[in-house]
Amino acid sequence: MLELIREASEFLRGRIRRTPCEYSAGLSGVLGVPVWLKLESLQLTGSFKIRGALFAISKLRRDVLTCSAGNHGKAVAYAAREVGARAVICVPRSVDRAKLDGMRNLGADVRVSEFDGYDDTQDWALELAAREDLPFLSPFDDDLVMAANGGTLAMEVMEDAPEARAFVLPVGGGGLAAGFAVWAKQRETTIIGCQHELSPALKMSLYAGRAITKLPAVETLAGGVEGGIGARTFAVLRPLIDRVALVSEAEILHATRWMVEQHQYLIEPTAAVTVAACLSGKIGTLGAPAAVMVCGRNVSSETVKKILCAS
Repeated sequence: MLELIREASEFLRGRIRRTPCEYSAGLSGVLGVPVWLKLESLQLTGSFKIRGALFAISKLRRDVLTCSAGNHGKAVAYAAREVGARAVICVPRSVDRAKLDGMRNLGADVRVSEFDGYDDTQDWALELAAREDLPFLSPFDDDLVMAANGGTLAMEVMEDAPEARAFVLPVGGGGLAAGFAVWAKQRETTIIGCQHELSPALKMSLYAGRAITKLPAVETLAGGVEGGIGARTFAVLRPLIDRVALVSEAEILHATRWMVEQHQYLIEPTAAVTVAACLSGKIGTLGAPAAVMVCGRNVSSETVKKILCAS
């Protein structure tokens, strides 16, 4: 995958933003080592997902069908518009309103499922793809997506924060973490995956010795880390992950508010999973400088109200 990551990086140059690595005095104080935030929340379409969508669709160059909790769908809608293709995007009925509106505003054919969770919605999306004879683009379980979403992020972080040797990553389907770990593990590094405690697919998969690709839907504002892990992403990530941190809904919402108070960045709850793991101490002791992924900002005003009013 290393050559694929290099190819993705070259392709994306000039097509996306080089998002900053910002020093965090607050997290550095909490963890006792220098800590940088990789602010993919400032990326085009509001998340890191534009990396994989642009790279994968540049290869397909045709109409696609995909499934998304929101950010991947918005990125695919953008990428499809760039090449003149049609994007059919299946989303859970619990999708954040800002993400739903974003996909539609970019011209996508958005189909809302009757399910709250990602996994059941993906099963429905796969049936639609077969019925409509469209290629299904996974938001995570795809080498092109892994290379671009995670691998190119790792390249940038390791260039812009060269001291960092510990990397704190969100894990939903696992595409970001898998691609990131492939590149980062060329050095002696520590990879820490962060998940919602009610949907710990990576942790469960490591215990089971096989990918847990489906989990029951859970009620959370962090929809991007809900559901099972990809079979391919787990195969890549399994030998590279060092530990997994599980955080609660309350810790995620606290971390979202903390980012506003300490850094004046409004991020989405999914992106706050990594910050929550740091603030709660659940990532464990770090013996080296660290970089923390902040993966997205797409959040509706209704969700913001829930977060700011939560206690």
